[in-house]
Amino acid sequence: MRVALGSDEHTPLVDEVRRRLVELGHEVAVVADGDPWPEVGRAVGEAVVAGTAALGVVCCWTGTGVSIAANKVPGVRAALCTDAETARGARRWNDANVLALGLRLTSPEVAGEMLQAFFTTEVDDQEVETLRRLPE
Repeated sequence: MRVALGSDEHTPLVDEVRRRLVELGHEVAVVADGDPWPEVGRAVGEAVVAGTAALGVVCCWTGTGVSIAANKVPGVRAALCTDAETARGARRWNDANVLALGLRLTSPEVAGEMLQAFFTTEVDDQEVETLRRLPE
């Protein structure tokens, strides 16, 4: 699967996220590296919506800014996650298509657990149908 990756700051955690994605068998397209966080969220979101990437990962200091920016792209469902269970639930119940991570508090181990959960969890179509009926 092709995954769009973007971060407003290049850190060792970003390198670890990329490494873990490749380890999971994904092709990583870095679409933003060191750009302002609003541009990072937009670039990754647009890659996912355009279909040049199946899913995306965005990072900034807290993860909040990039998740807000990504969610402004129609069709993006970005979820700011702090642990594997939250990432798993975001995929399963919310059909999240962008995982947002905070660079400040996320350890490489927890990032790896979240990536594993997010990228291996199947979407529960019955749950998501309820989400799709909500007005935009």
